[in-house]
Amino acid sequence: MSQHTILLADDEDTLRKNLAEVLDGEGFDVIACVDGSDALRALKSNTVDAIITDLRMPGVTGMELIKHAQKLAPQAGIIVITAFGEVETAVEAMKSGANDYICKPLIFDELVYRLKRLLKHDKLVKQNKLLHDQVRQKKSMEMIGQSPAILSIMDAIKRISQTTSNVLICGKSGTGKEVLARAIHYSGITSQAPFVAVNCGGLADSLVESELFGYRRGAFTGANSDHIGYFEAADGGTLFLDEIGNLPPKSQAVLLRAIEQRAITRVGDNRLRPVNIRIIAATNRELEKAIESEEFREDLYFRINVIRLTVPPLRERKEDIPLLVKHFTDKYNHELNTNCPGFSPEALESLVNHPWRGNVRELENVVERAIIFCDNRLIERENLGFAIEPTSSSTSVSMGLREATHAFERQHILKVLSQMDNNKGATAASLGIGLSSLYRKMEDLSISRERNHVANTSQVT
Repeated sequence: MSQHTILLADDEDTLRKNLAEVLDGEGFDVIACVDGSDALRALKSNTVDAIITDLRMPGVTGMELIKHAQKLAPQAGIIVITAFGEVETAVEAMKSGANDYICKPLIFDELVYRLKRLLKHDKLVKQNKLLHDQVRQKKSMEMIGQSPAILSIMDAIKRISQTTSNVLICGKSGTGKEVLARAIHYSGITSQAPFVAVNCGGLADSLVESELFGYRRGAFTGANSDHIGYFEAADGGTLFLDEIGNLPPKSQAVLLRAIEQRAITRVGDNRLRPVNIRIIAATNRELEKAIESEEFREDLYFRINVIRLTVPPLRERKEDIPLLVKHFTDKYNHELNTNCPGFSPEALESLVNHPWRGNVRELENVVERAIIFCDNRLIERENLGFAIEPTSSSTSVSMGLREATHAFERQHILKVLSQMDNNKGATAASLGIGLSSLYRKMEDLSISRERNHVANTSQVT
């Protein structure tokens, strides 16, 4: 079905009724208006994709309607109907904003062809604008890091991005769940389709259906025009449902039905509208516990949890911090038109050892603030804007980035080995790597396989 809404304005009853019937048979929603004044009222209270109007009508003429449409419905394409021999008037209408014209007597098949061509052209224009905006944002959608957990996630992105399977992303607030969702979307077969992000925690219970699925004019008080929902906006691409664990139970049932049917119905409407989208959901809650307490539906959980990815907190992947700092420094130098050379070794050491309760989001804010006040000078420890935590490492600040990264990797593996009583299998599982990968890491970092107790994990040699 087309799912496009067409405003038709013509004062000839027979022509209007016949054309409305033809358009309805082609799958269009038709708002048929008896004259220009009726069409202007409809235009003020409806969202339309195209307008078909006669030029000669009592009251508001077709030419006047076109001028009003430029302000009320700039997104709508316009086709004018004119009498034979009035081509000059039709050309004048096109100069005023119309896209095409057709002369009477009408050949309905030709009009339908021109209408579909116009709608297809408008869709391409909108897609090109969307892609232009997306390309400008793509650099900020990359996963940054070289920790085992991030490398594992990067590998998963390559596999997931070639499918449209639903994904559940788990992690603490600020760990970069939306960045991961965008990376999945833009790196694969959905890269040229819409990406629509929704904060489920910000949706009032009474508005969930209208926001997700849209509504028809008059569906409720204040619904003065048709409104497209997030599902339709994401059609063909990805719908990112952030903090899905905060949806109330009633809303979860509505969402489940839409995912199962792969179709939605706008509030106040009875038409079932198919949608082809991939759901990526994210949460900072433990949904399994929420299921046990009956705060989250188990059937919805199974629908969204086809593929599960967990983003670790920043304090558990300290080796990624220098890379993230470099990334954010480059980003804000560009955005703020600054020339900050970066962070001193002492400042970088403090960043690495900070607890980062706000995770990557907090780190980005610290870097941005430091660059704003650095006056293009090297950022020192005292410029970071937070209390310096006692360092848990004796790593020399004179180390290069590679050496520092290896030192932190070694420290972290030693710490986990100690926590797991030197159980290699449990340690590998905790680190998110295979057992053979752990042994290679231990060999590269000069960690003895035979040690039965790991002493002084804070000491890096």
